[in-house]
Amino acid sequence: MFRAWVVLGTLAVRLASAQGPVYTSDSILNGADFVPGPFAVNSVISLFGSNLSYSPPVGLASNATSLPLQLGGVQVSINGLWAPLIYVSPTQINLLVPGYFNPGNVNVVVNRQGWYGPTATITLVPVAPQLFATSDGFVIAQHADYSQITSNAPAVPGETIILYVTGLGADPSMNSIAGESDIPGGPAPTNTNLQVLFNGTAVASWANGGNQGTSNIQYAGVTPGSPGIYQINLILPGNLPANPQIQVTAGGQTSAANIILPTQPSGN
Repeated sequence: MFRAWVVLGTLAVRLASAQGPVYTSDSILNGADFVPGPFAVNSVISLFGSNLSYSPPVGLASNATSLPLQLGGVQVSINGLWAPLIYVSPTQINLLVPGYFNPGNVNVVVNRQGWYGPTATITLVPVAPQLFATSDGFVIAQHADYSQITSNAPAVPGETIILYVTGLGADPSMNSIAGESDIPGGPAPTNTNLQVLFNGTAVASWANGGNQGTSNIQYAGVTPGSPGIYQINLILPGNLPANPQIQVTAGGQTSAANIILPTQPSGN
């Protein structure tokens, strides 16, 4: 009897592990702030579900120069082509949308060692900016010395801060499909025209690779060593408001509202 229960228990575990990956179109979110699509090419997106992998969480090796198309025994196809992977766990997959897809609906399927999940559909657009943010609604940003901006270490007027964003379109440093999985090794300014908004009002712009933008954006482009992540080096205005809502707008798409930049205006 004891042995029978052991066998049945083992069988139950095997049956559970043999279930295919479970997820839906609605459980695929932007990797920056976990908001729904649409998504841009060269964006980091997060797919949430269950039974996504057999292995414990696994990410990129510290010395990686390219993104794998298989990680932890998992692959993700977009319209039948394997997508570069950044992180895989039983409940979450972070991946990069390659830059060679055209705008429109595409199909996403997870393959876990031969067990296929359902076909989910996401919508791609040329540009769909989203700022990286914390779960409590603060933008992930740094001072010029790369220390994090927080309520206890707020940004101040006139300083240069670094914002991190995904969804600014195709990586300008990639010249071929063969290089889509490469991790960017150096800076490359984006050709996407964009604006930074404080409380809904534009305070800075970047146009034609920076040639026609305002001088208070020093750089907008890929972040070396970080696939799918762009950075904006922004000089804050002298009339900086207290704790403004910060957004990025580009290509007719605006990043999520109610994300706050901790600031300390002059005289406070």
